[in-house]
Amino acid sequence: MAEYEHILVKRDGDTVTITMNRAARRNSLSADHLAELLAAFREAGETDATGIVLAGAGPVFSAGHDFGDVAARDLMAVRELLRLCTDLMGTMQSVPQVVVARVHGLATAAGCQLVASCDLAVAAESAGFALPGGKGGWFCHTPAVPVARSIGRKRLMELALTGDVVDAATALDWGLVNRVVPDDSLDEAVASLLGRATRGSRASKAMGKQTLYAQLDRPEADAYALALEVMASASQLPGAREGMAAFLEKRSPVWPD
Repeated sequence: MAEYEHILVKRDGDTVTITMNRAARRNSLSADHLAELLAAFREAGETDATGIVLAGAGPVFSAGHDFGDVAARDLMAVRELLRLCTDLMGTMQSVPQVVVARVHGLATAAGCQLVASCDLAVAAESAGFALPGGKGGWFCHTPAVPVARSIGRKRLMELALTGDVVDAATALDWGLVNRVVPDDSLDEAVASLLGRATRGSRASKAMGKQTLYAQLDRPEADAYALALEVMASASQLPGAREGMAAFLEKRSPVWPD
């Protein structure tokens, strides 16, 4: 894996862990930091890894955009920064691997956006989540996009308008994260969920993830039309053939991918 200034990338077996490593800046997302995250996800997406974990070093998962970077930019440059951030979120959802957020601390604004954009999220009991722009001067417009799709309108409005931090238990109840565990069990819980989410045919999983995102915001009839064609095509994949054969022959499958 490539060497970076603001992040750490490590592969262990079938899992690539990407760790935001700007602890002194609360893992705030400068343009350089975002560009490195984007490059790392693209690089990991081209490997044969089955899972990617997004983590943060230091006491905070991510405090969102780096205001020092934003304040120095004019309108066009801020647009470029936000497009870069949006490209990162889209890439996390388009890579074939299952992406899990490991949230050990506070995740605010674009940091909360990162969590919502991951396929799955596991939070420590001490973690917190916020869209603080609602009580400040720069509203969290783009972070609210994936958060809305995770928690629904009323809860989004509360989070975005008040700017208050919600604890991990509330985030679980609202659907922003999948699991909340004691702080010292976080790594074990991430590995457990990722292991269950990556079993089976890799090609089938990749197609499944990408189709889920493609159909989510479509009208039901359009979603069915898309899913029908993809599912029919997927029936011809080697993994699908092996899975059906193993079931019919009452044996364990031997995945070809």
